[in-house]
Formats: sequence, structure tokens, C-alpha cells
Amino acid sequence: MSEQRTIVVIPVYNHAHAIAGLVERIGVHGLPCLLVDDGSGAECAGVLDALAAQHDQVNLVRLSPNQGKGAAVMAGMREAGRLGYSHILQIDADGQHNSDDIPGFLADSQRWPSDLISGRPVYDESVPKGRLYGRYLTHVWVWINTLSLQIKDSMCGFRVYPLTSTLALLDRAKIGKRMDFDVEILVRLHWAGVRVRNRPTRVTYPEDGVSHFQLWRDNARISKMHAKLFFGMLLRSPLLLLRKLRSV
Repeated sequence: MSEQRTIVVIPVYNHAHAIAGLVERIGVHGLPCLLVDDGSGAECAGVLDALAAQHDQVNLVRLSPNQGKGAAVMAGMREAGRLGYSHILQIDADGQHNSDDIPGFLADSQRWPSDLISGRPVYDESVPKGRLYGRYLTHVWVWINTLSLQIKDSMCGFRVYPLTSTLALLDRAKIGKRMDFDVEILVRLHWAGVRVRNRPTRVTYPEDGVSHFQLWRDNARISKMHAKLFFGMLLRSPLLLLRKLRSV
């Protein structure tokens, strides 16, 4: 078996005040880091340039203009594959995720290298209640569109992807490039037979955190995605049901 090599991929869009601290916390774990600048403004772009110059383990990829979180993560995946990595650990740039949980994610990925390790958020009192309740509707749609309860949370941006199967999916499927990405790629990887394993992780919403979720536009985009996946599920339902029966 070839050695597992993991790089952290962070999509960044105008997180000038949070990204340096996150890079430092990730560095404690000895992991290389790939920052994907998704068309940030001058302030954040300058911070990213400085981080790449100061740290040997930090690489920088730039997209212009802004293309969306999904586009940034996919660009990071392709660059990681080009650099010879077998896995990427995706983490958001806004400081919500607890980087102290990284060793647990890596341990699970080492144990199950072909599986996707997906964060299952454990929230504190900082979580906006509207965002929390809204997630449950997406959870139900994901369970319908996979005919499975395997994916416990499809919206958490803290996860480890096996690159071979993920890049193969990117080559054959058109996946949403914005806030619909995290959900859609999990459903499509499940359809492709990649097992999703859920790992609890603490999530905090910083008071000064920057969120680029646009309520009406992104909810409309996500609703459209669920409808598209539903018809995709109908086409695949015989195979999905057969797989479910075999696993019983």
C-alpha cells in the first residue's frame, strides 16, 4: 500500500483577520497547507501572500474573479492531486472549526483510507438558531436522495477526502461551485460507492466571524440542487436499494 499523504485545503475569500491564526494552529499538527484565494480583495490577498512567503509548508493558489467556495475547494483538490497527495483535509477559513480535532480526522482516514471522513458538528450556544434549524431540512433531503441515513451532516466544511475517487467524480460530474458544493459532493460520492464516516467535531461561530452565506440566493441554489439530486436518485434507486439490501 502506498503511503498516505494529506494536505490541508482552505478556501479563502476575504478572511484577512482569521486566516493567519488558522494557519498557525494547523502548523502545530505538521501538515502542509494549500490556501486557495477565491478572488479576495487587496487586504486579504496581501495576508495570503505573506503567509506563503513566511511558511515553507504553505502553498497558494489564486482564482480570479471570485468563483465560489465549491470552485475554490475543487481547485485545491486538483492542485493537491497534481502535487502527489492522496488525501485532502478541508477546513473553512472563518475559524468555526476546531483545529485541535485534526488528529482524530487523520486517524480515521488512516484507518479507512478509501472512505470520506465527514465532520458532524457539536454546537455551542454561539450557533445562530435560524442556521441550526435550517440544516435539518437539508439533512432530510440528503437522506432521501441517498436512500440512506449514512450521512449525518452534509453541510460541515471540515472533512477528509480520498483524492482518487473524488477527482474521478470531478472529471465526470458537474458539481455546484458555491454553497451547494459541500452537500452535493457528499451525495454524489455516496452514489459512487464511497463510504461516508461521521466524526463529531466542535463548531463555534465567532462573534467577529465573516460569513458569505447569502440567505435568499444560497437557499434558492441549494433548493435547486436538492431537486436535481432527487431526480438523479430516482434513476439510481434500483442500484441504491440493492446496495442497501446487501449491507443488511
